[in-house]
Amino acid sequence: MPLPLEGLCAIVTGAGRGLGRAEALELAGLGAAVVVNDYGQPGRDGSGAASAGPAEEVAREIRAAGGRALAHSGDIADFDRAGELVQLAVTEFGKLDILVNNAGILRDRMVFSMAEDEWDSVIRVHLKGHFNTTRFAAAHWRERSKAAGAAVYGRIVNTSSEAFLAGSAGQPNYAAAKGGIVGLTTSTALALAKYGVTANAICPRARTRMTEDVFAGFGRPEEGLDPLAPEHVAPLVGYLASPAAAGVNGQLLVVHGGMVAVVERPRVRARFDSKQDTFTYDELDALLTPHYADRPPGETFAATEVLGLRRG
Repeated sequence: MPLPLEGLCAIVTGAGRGLGRAEALELAGLGAAVVVNDYGQPGRDGSGAASAGPAEEVAREIRAAGGRALAHSGDIADFDRAGELVQLAVTEFGKLDILVNNAGILRDRMVFSMAEDEWDSVIRVHLKGHFNTTRFAAAHWRERSKAAGAAVYGRIVNTSSEAFLAGSAGQPNYAAAKGGIVGLTTSTALALAKYGVTANAICPRARTRMTEDVFAGFGRPEEGLDPLAPEHVAPLVGYLASPAAAGVNGQLLVVHGGMVAVVERPRVRARFDSKQDTFTYDELDALLTPHYADRPPGETFAATEVLGLRRG
């Protein structure tokens, strides 16, 4: 019986470590040929010299297990390098079928202390990086669809975060980038559906070098797989990349430790209509102030409440 992704080609960005590595191994295990992309900088803030080592190591691991894989160490936040990445997949494996955008960095700071380059660098790698690869992959699928006169096979899995859903006080750049990725995903899903392409986003909870501070207080179990292991996230990526997920498009899913939650689009909590031609300040004060009177100022969710985890 053929594997679900047999004959398909996938790109996974940021695949030299952590989540991306687990996702690349999962896709390869399901039969896909994988182009493993990682810029290879040692610092989670994007610092240090770039290196081909991390991507090459994962590609070797896939090949050693009997799979097909190539390494690419280009910076996907660079528009031209992202185009080269997509072209590499097409040249070496004949076509591209799956794009998993995972690459990212952190430059954490409170909004009142954040420097311009700390904002720009995170937006560049996360949001622009997702756009760059998506742009070239989308063009590839559109051209193939037009040439064939029919829909083709295409899957995009983007990586967002609950930081954008619940807020993250020391990560205004990261939260904004992750929110932007959801907007990019839903727009892409609508634009490419007629070509046979789906686009979805995940909010993964995983213990990696990117999240070592966030999950520092959450203990690892003495036995069994860590609920925060990246290996819990990878199967969902494999599913979303597969033919079985043809009906899943424009969705946002939270995933960790044996749990997948489908996030609803925002719903209206309350509605107020003016009794006049337009609102006045006094009327808004009379309607909105009581509505928020019983809520703490700037109400949000505590991180532990959103994550549903216990420190230990």
